[in-house]
Amino acid sequence: MVKQARVLSSEAAKFVGEKILLKGWVRIRRDHGKLIFLDIRDRGGIIQVVVNPKVSEKAYKQALELKPEYVVSIIGKVNKRPENAVNKDIVSGTVELEATDIEILAKADVLPFDMGSEELNLELPTLLDHRALTLRHPKIQAIFKVQAVIIDAFREFFKKEGFFEFQAPSIAPAVAEGGAEVFQVDYFGHKAYLSQSPQLYKQIVMSAFERVFSVNKIFRAEPSVTTRHLAEVVSLDAEMGFIESWIEVKDMADAVVRFILERVEKECKYELKLHNATLPKIIAKTPVLSLKEAQEKIFKHSGRDVRGGKDLNPEDEREICSLIKEETGSDFVFVYGYPTKNKPFYVYPNPEEPEYNEGMDLLCRGIEWLSGGRRINDYNQLTKHVKEWNLDPKKISMFLEAFRYGVPPEGGFAFGAERMTMQMLELRNVREASMFPRDMERVDERLSNLK
Repeated sequence: MVKQARVLSSEAAKFVGEKILLKGWVRIRRDHGKLIFLDIRDRGGIIQVVVNPKVSEKAYKQALELKPEYVVSIIGKVNKRPENAVNKDIVSGTVELEATDIEILAKADVLPFDMGSEELNLELPTLLDHRALTLRHPKIQAIFKVQAVIIDAFREFFKKEGFFEFQAPSIAPAVAEGGAEVFQVDYFGHKAYLSQSPQLYKQIVMSAFERVFSVNKIFRAEPSVTTRHLAEVVSLDAEMGFIESWIEVKDMADAVVRFILERVEKECKYELKLHNATLPKIIAKTPVLSLKEAQEKIFKHSGRDVRGGKDLNPEDEREICSLIKEETGSDFVFVYGYPTKNKPFYVYPNPEEPEYNEGMDLLCRGIEWLSGGRRINDYNQLTKHVKEWNLDPKKISMFLEAFRYGVPPEGGFAFGAERMTMQMLELRNVREASMFPRDMERVDERLSNLK
């Protein structure tokens, strides 16, 4: 074949009337009379290729061998499509490639299901059992293109705001948030844990760099198979020093959400359309409620008496989001002021009501997106809490050392990237928003299949 530079499907319209080299996968092959039509997929998108024996008998014979997911190299002329054949749903929809030469680079076995349809009508377990194949479907790829923009926008926002990026370790000597729902590992004969959160490390790094953020994998051994929980997630964390109150933390969280939504809206129009998804509505001023106010609102609306509860359960979160949406049009609501004893030891108690803290959650469409708030920065108060929460100070000695030598008033928060993706694309299950989900039933394969 002629040696020349490869052109992506998304760039083909720039070469009308010229011959180009295209490489990709056969998504669909359609035979119409003496013509063969191919949909070829590459990283730029999808382009239609026409194989006409009158143009190239050689290419036609080669095309007869092609099957879905064959990897091919095609040389052909870029032609404008007739006006009535323009496909506005794809980037290359104004042109098609008239093949003159086709080379098979790799063959594929018979597929276990149809990959050429717009929808992958598969049950979730089957979708995940064949993840190596289903990741090739445009609608599945769209999920992770949106997620990549979310993470990229998170990074861009905080770099612009003067935050320093770092990577926290995934193996920790102690549990940052208390509780038994952690994965214990044998660390050269010693007990260690997969990190629930980079929380303690980001506070240490904040004490040196003032404003920090990280994109980390975190691990939760929650015995849960709900549509909103995973054992391994991507956590988008930020921490900032020299704050006056938790309100500054809330405002920073609000600002990054707005920035991420703007970026996704601008850069992911095609992906959102593929999923027929509408981004969550964020109004000029995001509603803010105390936990007590949220519980009172639920009681007045439905008669369910959750007043005095330690937290909002999933039903409460759905109801309060629904009420706020109805009242204000906002899909988002901040809830703050949780019982101090029911949150991690480092969360700052409200000076006027010490039994409640200055922690907050951001809810969206009935699910928690973010958790954060102000942290304790006083060394003596922190060590007192360590004792009250029955933690071993020796196992968090590095963390406590930072506060022993002076830490400014500070706070921060963390998002779950998968939940954000799920909500933006209105997916039914958070596992759809994880490229390789881990839960009680799966580590790549279903655990039941590994016995």
